[in-house]
Amino acid sequence: MLTTIFLIVILIWVVIITIAFLRLKTHYNNLITRTKKDKIDDILDFLISRNKSSEEEISNIKKELKQQINLSKLHFQKIGLVRFNPFERTGGEQSFVLAILDSSNNGLTLNFINTKEGLRVYTKRIKLGLGDEYELSVEEKKAIEKSH
Repeated sequence: MLTTIFLIVILIWVVIITIAFLRLKTHYNNLITRTKKDKIDDILDFLISRNKSSEEEISNIKKELKQQINLSKLHFQKIGLVRFNPFERTGGEQSFVLAILDSSNNGLTLNFINTKEGLRVYTKRIKLGLGDEYELSVEEKKAIEKSH
């Protein structure tokens, strides 16, 4: 009786080991067919080299992304518009100031003044939110404030 139990336990153990072995063999065959390599060492070398090239590519993408972010700071990002009437008694608010700035508040203002003779356009350079060469008008300051 004891030997029968012992043989049944050994048989169950052999079946479990056989199933585990067949699963491992199937997994190994899948690795070989996917990578087209014969040895497990070649497969591991292939995976390691592939991982290194992926890390290098990710590093290059991160560097390029940082460069693009730094370049995008120079693009116009903020726009402010203020309509006004330059002549108190006549006309409506047909004139306007347009402030176009980058992330550092550098850019320009476009001042469109509508008169009876026609449209006049003036520009002023802006550095750090202030007029570079000329004093800013009240409307231009408001347009810069609105652009934030």
